[in-house]
Amino acid sequence: MSLARLQKEPLSNLPYYEERVDLAAAFRWTARLNMHEAVANHFSLSVNEDGTKFLMNPNQVHFSRIKASDLLLIDANDPETLSGPNAPDPTAWGLHGAIHRNVAHARCAMHVHSIHATVLASLADSTLPPVDQNSAMFFNRHVVDANYGGLAFEAEGERCSQLLTDPKVKVMIMGNHGVMVIGDSVADTFNRMFYFERAAETYIKALWTGRPLRTLSDEIAEKAAREMDDYPGQAERHLAELKAILDEEEPVYRN
Repeated sequence: MSLARLQKEPLSNLPYYEERVDLAAAFRWTARLNMHEAVANHFSLSVNEDGTKFLMNPNQVHFSRIKASDLLLIDANDPETLSGPNAPDPTAWGLHGAIHRNVAHARCAMHVHSIHATVLASLADSTLPPVDQNSAMFFNRHVVDANYGGLAFEAEGERCSQLLTDPKVKVMIMGNHGVMVIGDSVADTFNRMFYFERAAETYIKALWTGRPLRTLSDEIAEKAAREMDDYPGQAERHLAELKAILDEEEPVYRN
């Protein structure tokens, strides 16, 4: 089936079609990177002004199979969400619902148990130090949750959401759990999640050597972080390139 044919139907029928396509692409590429975990983990994207209506993956569908039309449209203020026939995973509702109710600037939220971020989350000190350019990107821009309280049902989700209220904080290292990344769009958030995992991998492997680390000064780390905050267009180009590859190799993600 041609890409034009796949686009024609959803464009006329699906609300928030382009947002759905971006999110479906992020799911599929996360699976390609082996940053997913079985049929768990969740991404969400706000689609209204106050951020309380959002798209999210359906319950227990593998990231590699998610299509634009599969995504659920959820109201963070609807207490009956878990009673419907297409209810999301309860922990996804607890965590992402709380974030979209309480953190308006978190337009997109991506939660994974990727290997290196989760190793970092398992250390007694889960802070990511600025040992290279990628890790400097997160200097003063991540928070560590050291109070894991079990699965992220509603009470745990509410607690976690309060750690993201500072607009400068874009990553929550969820101690003994994984990582939550937020951003302004799918492109912004996916790009940040990708680089956080790469930074965590570099740091963990540097620790493996047992040799002293060359850590950047606070001044240089903050300078590098600000420069990357303002770097023009990279996140958008990153996602556009991934979508171009998917358009060639598995265009059904747009359906």
